Amino acid sequence: MPEQAEMLRGIEDEVAYTRHEIGKDAFDARVMAAMAKVPREQFVPESSRHFAFSNGPVLIGHGQTISQPYIVALMTDLLAPRPDSIVLEVGTGSGYQAAVLAELVRHVYSIEIVEPLALAARERLAALGYANVTVRHADGYHGWPEHASYDGIVVTAAAPAVPPPLVEQLCIGARLVIPVGLPGEVQVLTLIEKQADGTCSRRNVLPVAFVPLTRARAGAAVPG
Repeated sequence: MPEQAEMLRGIEDEVAYTRHEIGKDAFDARVMAAMAKVPREQFVPESSRHFAFSNGPVLIGHGQTISQPYIVALMTDLLAPRPDSIVLEVGTGSGYQAAVLAELVRHVYSIEIVEPLALAARERLAALGYANVTVRHADGYHGWPEHASYDGIVVTAAAPAVPPPLVEQLCIGARLVIPVGLPGEVQVLTLIEKQADGTCSRRNVLPVAFVPLTRARAGAAVPG
């Protein structure tokens, strides 16, 4: 598909432009193969499919977006996924990031607080054959302790600070990739890595702009 090829070239161009900030000249070949394989057009609304492969976010309803392809690839690459990994995603959205991860790991557990998005993503991923993704409607701030600990965690919305429950649910040596910052202020894509002694290293990777991490209102009947 020409649009998909153009998207991949756009990712490569962005990597070249940001190489000093991200610390590499190319993404892992497995990550790029996953980006090439997942049908991105299936994860955006029908009315926006002409924007599916553009180098920018696309609105998916309920005030949420599907991230630009470069950012999806970057976050996936930073996670350093392995074929035997069990990973957690906070912020399913349309399911696109989960699908990319599903091409690379053993299982993806994904949490979405907006119930219509969670239900639609679950159906979409199943229809596309992603049997190794489990979607839950819940407040992702608390993670998914029943399946912890995880070989990697990715958060697709900006939190004002790194949620402690997510750090607790990381395996030793695992990574957490999360945008940190308040709405309207500078956000930074942040890489957390859990060390053997239980402490964490932290690296600020790149300035980004994400929708804020949505939390359950007090008294709201959101599972989790």
